Amino acid sequence: MTVYLVGAGPGDPGLVTVRGAELLRQADVVVHDRLVAPSLLAQARPDALVIDVGKQPGRSHRQDRINDLLVEHGRAGSTVVRLKGGDPFVFGRGGEEADALRRAGVPVEVVPGVTAAFAAPAAAGVPVTHRGLSTSVTVVTGHVGDPSAPGGVDWSALAAAGGTLVVLMGMENRAAIAASLTKAGRDPATPVAVVHWGTTPRQRTVRTTLGELGAVELDPPAALVIGPVAGLALGSIEQRPLHGATVLLTRPSDRSVALAGALAAAGAAVVELPLVQVAPPADGGVALREALAGVRRYAWTVFTSATAVDRVMAELRDGRDLAGVALAAVGPATAAALASRGLVADLQAAEASGAGLAATMPLPAPGAEGRVLFPRAAAAGADLVDGLLAKGWAVDDVEAYRTLAVPDDALDPVALAEAPGADVVLLASPSAARRYAELAAAGGWEAAVACIGSTTAAAAADAGLVVGGVASRPTTADQVVAVTECWAACGTHGTRGAP
Repeated sequence: MTVYLVGAGPGDPGLVTVRGAELLRQADVVVHDRLVAPSLLAQARPDALVIDVGKQPGRSHRQDRINDLLVEHGRAGSTVVRLKGGDPFVFGRGGEEADALRRAGVPVEVVPGVTAAFAAPAAAGVPVTHRGLSTSVTVVTGHVGDPSAPGGVDWSALAAAGGTLVVLMGMENRAAIAASLTKAGRDPATPVAVVHWGTTPRQRTVRTTLGELGAVELDPPAALVIGPVAGLALGSIEQRPLHGATVLLTRPSDRSVALAGALAAAGAAVVELPLVQVAPPADGGVALREALAGVRRYAWTVFTSATAVDRVMAELRDGRDLAGVALAAVGPATAAALASRGLVADLQAAEASGAGLAATMPLPAPGAEGRVLFPRAAAAGADLVDGLLAKGWAVDDVEAYRTLAVPDDALDPVALAEAPGADVVLLASPSAARRYAELAAAGGWEAAVACIGSTTAAAAADAGLVVGGVASRPTTADQVVAVTECWAACGTHGTRGAP
C-alpha cells in the first residue's frame, strides 16, 4: 500500500487540506510529528495505529528510525499517513523520508500542506510580499555558523539580496542572526515580527527591530519575519474576541459540535470534557411507553431538551404517531431537534426556560379536556408543570431519561489533563454544574464560569461557583456571547479566575 506524506498545516487543524483530511480518516497507521494538533489526530479512525515520532527535549526519534518505521508499515500492506507539520518538503525532512521509501520500493505520495513560513505571518496580518515594500521572499532555517557546512546559511548574501526573510527554527540563534544581517549591511531599524505559535489560539506576535531582536523572549515555535513588511498589521487572528482563551465544554460531545466550532472561530482553544451522560429512566422506560401508547389523547406534547425529543422518537415508529398532537419546544435547539425528525414545533417559548414555556402556552379550549404530555429528565424543575397547572392544563410528566455524572474512571484522560488550564468553563445543566464543582474543588481549577440558563446558573451558585456569564437562550450565538463576557470580565489574555 501507499505511504502518504501529508502536510498537517501550520497549527490550526482547520488549515489541513481536504485531501489530507480524507487520507487521515482512511489511514490504518498514522505517524505524526509532535506539534500536530490533537483535534486533527482525532479525525483518524478509532482503530488506527497512531504513532508519535515527534522530536522534543529529552526524547528524540532518530530520522533513520522514522524512515525504517514508514518502510516497515508500508511493506506490511497498511495505508500509512505520515502527518508532518506545515508542508512535508519545507524543512520537514520529508524529502529524506520520501527517498527512503522510494529506495525500499514502497509507493509514496506527497500531499502538500500550508507552510508556517507564509501562514504564520498571514495570521499576524503580515504579508510576506507587498507592492512597494517587498517583491521577493526567502524562507530560511535559523542555522548559524560556517555557511559552507551542510545546512549552512549565507547570511551575508541574504542581507544583500533584500526582500523579506522568513526564518523558521531561529529563536535560539536570533541574536546571532540579527548580528550577522546587520554586519552584512541590513539596517538595525529594519522591522521584525516574531510570530509565536502562528495560526493557533496561542498565537502571540511581538513587533521589534533587527537591532532589538535578541531581546525578544519567546520559546519556540516561532517564525521570524524580517523586512519592511513586518511593520504592517493588516488584520490578525489575535483580534478575535476569544483569542488566547481556553474554553472547557462539559456536555456530551455530540451536543457541542456547532458550539465548539463557533468558539474556535471566535479564537478559543476548546477542550471537551463531558461531565454528564444520558441514561434510561429508572423504570426502564415503562411509563414513557405507556404514555406514548395513547399519545393522541394529549392536546400537546412539550419538550424541554433535544434529548427528550430523541427519547420520545426512539419509542415511536416515526412522526406519524404524533398526528394531531401539537408540539411545543422550550428553545431553538429543541425546535431544531424536532425539525431534524421532520417535525415542526407549533410553539416555541418566548423565553427559553420552563417558566417561559408555560407562559407562552395557550389556555385549554373551553369545555375540552386539556391534557399535556411532558417527557422530562429525572431531575427537571417544577416551573413548567406548575405554570401549566396554573393555566388549567392537566399534565402527565413522565420521566424519559436521567442525566448522570460521569464517574472519575470514565472521564477522558486527555481532556481531564487539559481541564485545569481552562480559562472559562461553560455549564449546560445543573448536574454538570454540580459535577464540575466537585472536580474543581478537588483539583484546584480556577476557570471563570458561564452557564446556559438561569436554572443551571442557580445550581452552579448553590454548588459554590461564581457565575460570570449566563446565556439566556441555548442558542450557539448566545452561548458564545456568555463565554466572551466571562472571558472579558475575568481579565483576558491569560488571567484566570472568577470575575
